[in-house]
Amino acid sequence: MSMRKRVGLKFRDEIAFLKGWKRDRTSVGAIAPTSTVTARKMASVVHPGSGLPVLELGPGTGVITKAILARGIAPQNLTSIEYSPEFCQHLRSLFPQVDIRCGDAFALDLTLGGKRAAKFDCVISAIPLLHLPVDRRLALVLDLLERVPVGRPVVQITYGILSPVVALPAGYEVRHLAFMVRNIPPAQLWIYRKIP
Repeated sequence: MSMRKRVGLKFRDEIAFLKGWKRDRTSVGAIAPTSTVTARKMASVVHPGSGLPVLELGPGTGVITKAILARGIAPQNLTSIEYSPEFCQHLRSLFPQVDIRCGDAFALDLTLGGKRAAKFDCVISAIPLLHLPVDRRLALVLDLLERVPVGRPVVQITYGILSPVVALPAGYEVRHLAFMVRNIPPAQLWIYRKIP
């Protein structure tokens, strides 16, 4: 891909991001799209050989979506849930084969519909959890962990110093994955797992 085309695609993503941010600043958790370096680190937990689909929450402009697909996940094996109608439209134009669902991650059974009983290899989340009460964060993470096999991760990006969910019940763990300096703003990545 030529440098000119790459710059054009990055500019298009940033314009889409700014439009979504302007419309609803509370549902967009960052001030800029996730960096490609951060997206690749988040997607590094995907196990393409598991045979299971991947669930992505809060794909925004699709930077993390691209990284998940680059790990070898077939587009039809990726379900991405986005709250913003503008971002949904943008994502559907970029990834016509990915199952883009415009809905609420906090009503996953409703949003997933026929896939509500599915098991996923992992969950990659960019939902702005720090904007929410602690009990809602915990409830979401525990719900997500029921949708992946024991030992498989839920990865969460955040812009705070601590994990959005600091403590989980016995039988679960919170682990720091990475501090991403090459992101605006710098980001923390966390992994939540059910312990085997």
